[in-house]
Amino acid sequence: MTVGVWVLGDQLWLEQAALQNTKQKNIEQSTPIILIESIDHIRVRPYHQQKLVLVWSAMRHFAETLRDRGFDVTYCECDRFSEGLREWIECQDITELRVMAPANKPFANLIADLELSCEIKLVPNNQFMWTEDDFKTWAAPRKRLLMEDFYRESRKRFDLLIDETGKPVGGAWNFDKENRKPPKKNDPTFKPPIAKWFKPDEIVQTVLKKVKTLSQSNQIKTHGSAEEFGWAVNRSQALQVLDTFIETRLSTFGPYEDAMVTGQDTLWHSMLSPYLNLGLLTPIEVVKRVESEYNSRDDLEINSVEGFIRQVIGWREYMRGIYAFTSDDDREIPYAESNWFNHQQPLPDFFWDSNKATMNCLKQCLSQVERTSYNHHIQRLMILNNFALIAGYNPQEIENWFHSVYIDAYDWVMQTNVIGMGQYADGGLLASKPYASSANYVNKMSDYCKGCQYDFKSRIGEKACPFNYFYWDFLDRHREKLSTQGRMSFILKNLDKMAEVELEQIRELARSWHEP
Repeated sequence: MTVGVWVLGDQLWLEQAALQNTKQKNIEQSTPIILIESIDHIRVRPYHQQKLVLVWSAMRHFAETLRDRGFDVTYCECDRFSEGLREWIECQDITELRVMAPANKPFANLIADLELSCEIKLVPNNQFMWTEDDFKTWAAPRKRLLMEDFYRESRKRFDLLIDETGKPVGGAWNFDKENRKPPKKNDPTFKPPIAKWFKPDEIVQTVLKKVKTLSQSNQIKTHGSAEEFGWAVNRSQALQVLDTFIETRLSTFGPYEDAMVTGQDTLWHSMLSPYLNLGLLTPIEVVKRVESEYNSRDDLEINSVEGFIRQVIGWREYMRGIYAFTSDDDREIPYAESNWFNHQQPLPDFFWDSNKATMNCLKQCLSQVERTSYNHHIQRLMILNNFALIAGYNPQEIENWFHSVYIDAYDWVMQTNVIGMGQYADGGLLASKPYASSANYVNKMSDYCKGCQYDFKSRIGEKACPFNYFYWDFLDRHREKLSTQGRMSFILKNLDKMAEVELEQIRELARSWHEP
């Protein structure tokens, strides 16, 4: 019997389960390994050029790492995964193909549909802190699946920021109130340290040329530009990004993690999500490292450390857990097709071309995506998702856009973050209320409203900010459904106080926005 291992493009970790499985049998040196770049696979949606460059460059670097360790590695560039696999299986006389179970359901279906001449064995995924089975065991008996409950259980389970008495360090589980400071809009000293970027090496330059050629020849459709590509493409570089974050950014990460500032793409954010999602870094090593730094340094405050760890073991692990736990067999409508508000407006062209955006907040976020393939979580949630929600855009179209354009996007990431959290399209399975707000929030947490053609204070009139009239129109259109959500009662009372003549003007402004 000849065992072969297929390493998927987001499983670039030497300790990943399929490779570990060969070590247990002491056969790793002789085990054939394959990594595959499939052109057909990236035709599913117009991926950002930087996402393609990152994944393929990281795969090629990982292949070199495996070769340096003595593995028999085949790196295949082909149109379809099945083509590369069949040729390699025949050449290597493979009788059993081992693959670490993918985190993404569509890819799991792709593997299940493969018709190969050998047995396919899926090995349980070990790239997350919680296994799928552990999350399901935690979630199954619960009437509610709140992130806060999961987060506290995670802290206890992995002994993170827990004192000797078993209580949370700092006396509280959550320091969010200290992490919502608005930016210092007129303060020239409000300048975060430069993020860690890298010059493209020979491998990256080769991939850059490939992506450019495929795009220019119309073999694939892409989004954005890769001209400014500077992402880490191997574990060594990813560790440098982690070091940079901890040394120069973590101390101020917490207070301003929700802030948005023109011209400052990264602020104090870690920029680690692409590397966690590829396997270049693991979540447990990242959070343990941050906790260790907190215990050994005097300049780190608990709100910054807790806020970061919450993002990793709270939101990231929770989102993946919900994604794995949600079975379409138990739902009348598949989760990916959820549309609780029945929003059907088509996504406007300006999402694909920021030059067409008339609102400055949208233009700033969308143009940044085109340049970098990145926005931080508040730009994604409270600008782009928020606007799509209150304007009534189809949740599947906005989810497809998020999946296409972001450097860290995968099916398990975007379904829960967009369908569930951003669009509330699952009807509250994941979030306790819709993340909807008016322009007041945008003005408070950013400098985007300065110089915009719209007036953030106005909800009617020629200069009324669309965030304002869409927000109140959203509440009006869905008053009945929202009234069942307890946390919305106070806001709906404010809607009831609005004069009917003003509300009708709001409705008309919302209608006119969507007219061709």
